[in-house]
Parts: sequence; C-alpha cells; structure tokens
Amino acid sequence: MISHTSFNRRAFLQVGASSFAGLSLPGLLAGRAAASEAPRRHKSVILVLLTGGASHIDTLDMKPDAPAEIRGEFSSIATTIPGYHVCEHLPRLAARMNRWAVIRSLSHGENGHLPATHRILTGAPMPNQRGSDLDNVLSRRDWPCYAAGVNALRPRHDGLPSGVTLPNPLIEGALTWPGQHGGFLGPTHDPLFVTQDPNSPAFRMDTLSLNADLNSQRLHERLQLLDRVGADNSGIFRHYQQSAIEVLTSGRAATAFQLDREPAAIRDRYGRNSFGQTLLLSRRLVHAGVPVIQANMGIVQSWDTHGDNWGRLKNRLLPQLDQGLAALIDDLDADGSLEDTLVAVLGEFGRTPRVSFLPGDPKPGRDHWAAVYSGLFAGAGVKGGQVLGRSDRIGAYPTDLPISPYDVGATIYHTLGLEPDSEVRDVVNRPWRINSGQVIRPLFA
Repeated sequence: MISHTSFNRRAFLQVGASSFAGLSLPGLLAGRAAASEAPRRHKSVILVLLTGGASHIDTLDMKPDAPAEIRGEFSSIATTIPGYHVCEHLPRLAARMNRWAVIRSLSHGENGHLPATHRILTGAPMPNQRGSDLDNVLSRRDWPCYAAGVNALRPRHDGLPSGVTLPNPLIEGALTWPGQHGGFLGPTHDPLFVTQDPNSPAFRMDTLSLNADLNSQRLHERLQLLDRVGADNSGIFRHYQQSAIEVLTSGRAATAFQLDREPAAIRDRYGRNSFGQTLLLSRRLVHAGVPVIQANMGIVQSWDTHGDNWGRLKNRLLPQLDQGLAALIDDLDADGSLEDTLVAVLGEFGRTPRVSFLPGDPKPGRDHWAAVYSGLFAGAGVKGGQVLGRSDRIGAYPTDLPISPYDVGATIYHTLGLEPDSEVRDVVNRPWRINSGQVIRPLFA
C-alpha cells in the first residue's frame, strides 16, 4: 500500500504511476473528454470472483443420485425455489434463493487458469494466447477489463474511478494474471487496485484524500506552477494530475473506503474476515457510485481445490462466502440499491465431475473443468427465484442453454447501459467492438 505523510511535490509529480505493489492510480486518475450525454443514474456491477474456480457439483449443481466418486461428501438442502437444492454449507443462500437466479450451464473450452480468468474478467478471449502460462501473464495485449471498457465508453470527472478491484490483484509468485487492467486501451483506463485487506485493523486509503495542510486552492496553484515551468512536455502527467485533483477534492472515493464508519454490528454481520469485509466495502462503493467492483474472494488459488476439496470448502470458503453474500444481498435489497446493482458470483471455471487425488496427498479434490459450471446472479432487473440451464447427470456438460463468459460480459455491459457492440479505440486509434457475446435475456424474463 502506498502511504504518504504529506502530498508532497514529488508525489504530485509522480501521481498516476501504475503498480500492483500498492495502490494503482491510472484508472482512478483516467478520463478523456467529458461524456456528451446528459447526466443520468447508471447501474453498478459487483463481480464476486471465486478465484481459482469453485466446484459446481459441491455447491450449486449437486448430484445426490450420482456414484460416490462423482457426488462427493456433501449433502444437499432445500432452498426457497421449489425442487432446487444447494450444498448444506450454504444455508443463508438457500433461504434467499428467491432473490437469486442460478445458471447451471456456464461453459467454455479453456481449462487453464490464466486464459480462463482473462475470459471472465473481460468477456473476451485472450488476444494472441500463447502455449505457456509464462507467456500469458498480464500485458497490454489483453482485452480491457469491464471497468476499462466503461471508462473508455463513458468517462467521468466526478472524483470516482470507473472500477475498483479489491482486496488484491491476482498474482501468483512471478505470474500476474491477465485481464485485470485496461489492456490495449492503455493505462489511463486501468481500474483502481486496492491491495490491503479490508478486514485488517490497519486498513486505510489515506492517499485518496487531502491532508489538512493542503486545500483545493493550493492544489490548483501547484498544478498551475507545473504548467509554467513546463514540467510535462508530453501532456500525459498533466492529464493524470488534473484527474488527481478531481479525486482529492471530491472526497467521495475516500469516504467510501472508511469502513470504520460502519457500526460494529454490521461488520460482524458480514463476517470479520477478508471475504465479508470485501463484500461490505463493495456495498459502500456501490453507494458511492462506482460502476464496476471486482471483489476477489481470495488469492488466485483459494478455490483451486485439487486437494482437500471438501475440507477447504466446509471449514472456510463456503461459510465465509455464505455469510458475506447474505449480508450483501439483504442490505442492497433493504435500501433499494439492488434494483440498480447486478451481483454476479462465479469463477473462471468449475471442477471435474470425478473425484481425484494429487500425488502424495491423501485428501481428495477435483481438477479444472470449464465444460460446465455454475454462477449466481441477482439485482438490476434479474428475476430471482429461477434456475436456468442444466448439466448432465454427472455434471460434466450442459444439456441446454450453454452460456459463455462472453455472454456474461455482454450482460454486464448491457446492465451498465452500454451495448456490447459499442466501439472502443486502442492506443493507436484502431476501432474494436468491446464484446462479441449475447445478453443473457432469460435472466431478466
């Protein structure tokens, strides 16, 4: 996390530097000419990413009548949707399924983490995909993430980013996973990356607010001074600095990150863990007006349960997700925000139907499986209480209504008031259609 005791001259000159080591500002400080359309209320999207790929068979698409090597160790429980059951470790979700739509026929053909993650974070295949993951890391060849697409199509100058990713970018050792930034649109469209855990007592976003000894007038005077001395011949840093002033003088972004304003009882209701506090912060960002929030439920391998699948799901992953999602959906519904907020919960793929073992690991798990998996959707016009699509008797392939990550992307853009065939231009002014999928219309039926 970047920290400054004061917003000094050096920091002012350097604002806009992109870094996965702390707070990445280019997307926050981005923006081209102001949008020509009249101001109107736009919707938000919270993409709750189950990083690593959650097992569909052990959560939302259980197969109680399948052989033991398929069905796994969990029992199922009834939900508020007649005839539909979910995992026993999702009791709060089961009680709230009237607000959710579940899709059991998500499907694509990429079983590798990096290119599959690129698909779900951008709604597009990875351009120039290479054979090795070492060659498929984050790059400016990537398709832009949703926040970047929104920022390019509908720039803003109100002191808020078009997107926030929290609580950590997806990094595994030397590999930074693709699809997380502005890609070929350039760094001015990168989202804001937050690399602190919202559950930490030390969580602060002080870099988003002015210090007591620096008011708006003084900040503008410093920018004028830089113009007079010709500190920026290219105009790029001038662009960042002007956008920085919008952020620092607005205060809306800083206020949204002040989790300590939430009553202790509410924080407890979400769960005093990274999942719960990330979802609580996501709700605050929706209320502030941020269009795209990517809420990573863990680090890159959190749901990648090759070993100890049932232990990891039972003891941490499912209870924490269940508690946090219940609090989020209750709060958004209670204050009316759910009408304008799409909540999508899914990973980059599911897990294999057949139970497997890692060499030397006595605790069984499941491997990668993109052919079919499940996701949850709620809000923004989604009709709750419905189950769309189905998989075959062992959860291996869809039997109807196959839905691709590209269709998820089209639905996200459509929800945000942007048509999937909208045109964006890359850094050398070449036109591109932002998405090639189809809106998932049955969600809204």
